[in-house]
Amino acid sequence: MTEVSTPDSTDITGRAVSVLGGTGDQGRGLARRFALAGHTVYLGSRDTERAEKAARELVEAESTPIDVRGLDNAAAAAEGDIVIVAVPWDGHKELLEDLAVPLSGKIVVDCVNPLGFDKRGPFALDVPEGSAAEQAAAVLPDSTVVAAFHHVSAVLLLDPQVESVDLDVLVLGEDRGATDTVRALAELIPGVRGVYGGRLRNAHQVEALTANLIAINRRYKTHAGIRITGP
Repeated sequence: MTEVSTPDSTDITGRAVSVLGGTGDQGRGLARRFALAGHTVYLGSRDTERAEKAARELVEAESTPIDVRGLDNAAAAAEGDIVIVAVPWDGHKELLEDLAVPLSGKIVVDCVNPLGFDKRGPFALDVPEGSAAEQAAAVLPDSTVVAAFHHVSAVLLLDPQVESVDLDVLVLGEDRGATDTVRALAELIPGVRGVYGGRLRNAHQVEALTANLIAINRRYKTHAGIRITGP
């Protein structure tokens, strides 16, 4: 398999990363990995004290110093150069509507998967805009929305025994510079490649694939990811 590399001009050194919904497992896992790569990370939550507690626990769990700070969602949105949305689907649209002003002019990375669960297992939900990422783009016309990090196992991200994560992160968006930036962000996680996956109109099938991965994980007691062959 030929190695995919981000353009040499894509430098995200020193760029602060905010994670909205950062007290959830996926949010904390991504925050941990970006902080370990040397970035300042802001955990956002509706509850500031909860965000501060989660940030403190991440810092105290590492043997090397990392910079993770807990804030409310609005403050985290304002502080980050790149803002990741890792909130539950039920509160997705409402949160972004409330944060449209502090998110203006920023790269907003949506990793929300609209899924339902019943006795037959996980399934993809219908989204009027087409996908969570397209909903974010509609709600945030002054931001640059990119879809990514849908299939990353929170368990692996948080496990100190897992140094390298065997995974390709599909990155979708309308702006080439923004998708290259998010590809570079993904590749801060050892073992991960950021692979351009098309425009936002194709995000629905990437989000929906998460239901299949959950089903795989449940059946085989694993933490499945995806690899793209060829590029």
